[in-house]
Amino acid sequence: MKQKQPTLVIMAAGMGSRYGGLKQIDPVDNYGNKIIDFSIYDAVQAGFAKVIFIIKEENQEAFNEAIADRLRGKVDIEFAYQKLEDLPEGCKVPEGRVKPWGTAQAVLAARNLIDGPFAVINADDFYGREAFVKMHDFLVNAEDDEKYRYAMVGFILKNTLTDNGYVSRGICTVSPENYLVSVNEHTHIEKDGEAAKYTEDDGKTWNSFSGNETVSMNFWGFGKSIVPELQKSFNEFLENLDSAENPLKAECYLPSVVDHLIKANQATAEVLTSNDKWFGVTYKEDKPDVMASIQKLKDAGVYPEKLW
Repeated sequence: MKQKQPTLVIMAAGMGSRYGGLKQIDPVDNYGNKIIDFSIYDAVQAGFAKVIFIIKEENQEAFNEAIADRLRGKVDIEFAYQKLEDLPEGCKVPEGRVKPWGTAQAVLAARNLIDGPFAVINADDFYGREAFVKMHDFLVNAEDDEKYRYAMVGFILKNTLTDNGYVSRGICTVSPENYLVSVNEHTHIEKDGEAAKYTEDDGKTWNSFSGNETVSMNFWGFGKSIVPELQKSFNEFLENLDSAENPLKAECYLPSVVDHLIKANQATAEVLTSNDKWFGVTYKEDKPDVMASIQKLKDAGVYPEKLW
């Protein structure tokens, strides 16, 4: 039995501290379109029926002006707010904590709006049409059975790095049958020639990657069965917060929740590969390259000159 048409959940609550501003609404072409516009355009073309933006409540007006107002009537839009104080009953925000709780809690912010299969993406990453088509086709046919049946779009590490600083990536181990075996979050990866290097101790020591590793760019596909599992993992994260290395900055990562479910034999995550090149704006210096890449795609006829 085919599922209902899936929803696209866009995580856009990050302020872009490395970028120096609200990068999610920074235009990347001459028509005022943002990376997020191209993702929504691709998702609508692929058959996604609704978009849920996860934002900070104080950014609502800016999002309306920059994105949502232009999309009304073209796609069904809803908003969810990621809040520091959105915690289980009895939990309090630790004194001095200002950082949000991470991508698992971001998706949980939309828990009351999710009523069927959905995909999750970052607002400031360009994934390409093929990724959305493959994810849509997976979601309309996927059904949980003795396990949760999820999916992830995988990208090649060296195609997701910037010349302008470090990035955070989930490094994946993938089975010969194209299922995710594990995902390990690394928060400081840099280009190193044609390869890459990473540090876990603020640069005191470095380790190498070949650059050909499969990485998660937070493009996931789920049934609504993930929601109670996210809540459970977030509760456990909070219970262990005091023993975290840095309780004021520790985050509950979405890939870590999936990783746990896979290792507990409760879920599978099929790795969908895309031949489209990822690109994104992590730093201000990345923007000219992104604008040039967008124009090339327009020149090739992938996108109309004016999206909406």
